[in-house]
Amino acid sequence: MWEFLSKGGPLMWLIAACSVVAIGYFFDRLFHFHRATIDTRDFVAGIRNLLQRGQTAEALAMCDDTPGPVAQVVKTVVLNHQRPREELREAIQDVARVEVARLERGLVVIATVAQIAPLLGFLGTVTGMIRMFMVIQQAPLPNPGDLAGGIWEALLTTAAGLAVAIPTYLAYNFLVTRVQNLVLDMERAANEIVAAVGTMSGSKP
Repeated sequence: MWEFLSKGGPLMWLIAACSVVAIGYFFDRLFHFHRATIDTRDFVAGIRNLLQRGQTAEALAMCDDTPGPVAQVVKTVVLNHQRPREELREAIQDVARVEVARLERGLVVIATVAQIAPLLGFLGTVTGMIRMFMVIQQAPLPNPGDLAGGIWEALLTTAAGLAVAIPTYLAYNFLVTRVQNLVLDMERAANEIVAAVGTMSGSKP
């Protein structure tokens, strides 16, 4: 591995650094999504039962004790259930935007690595070819061993760029899917709790 990094030139080290960054952000987001994922059906059913019994404070406490964006959206519905329906919808949208932004934090870094890694590999190919032609210019009949450095740099950086970009792109799509699933859970939970609080006394149409 060390030999490949040294033969690949400076861009090889940059590609390796990009892979470390992508791995770090991927596992950070994976851990965050794991904590944010709950059994939405059971959670909403519990909140709905508490609201039907008029136990609003207990419902809010349950939201506070539950991690993730679904609980925050449901808490917003419970807190604002006496407001007009349009204002309630706006409050939900405001909280949802904040939670989605929190979920998507770091995804742009992973996407950037997936996009620039093959470009860095291609740049390494170009610099390797330049290095090889410089050797040819200096010696019209160079020893094949003198050309090996440029060829190594061209091939290794291309391979490394693709090797980093492909799994990083797959990881990005996986995380985006997780975000979309959490957003759907937020929407379903909000709709169900809005329907539940609509039957509570004091709610406004």
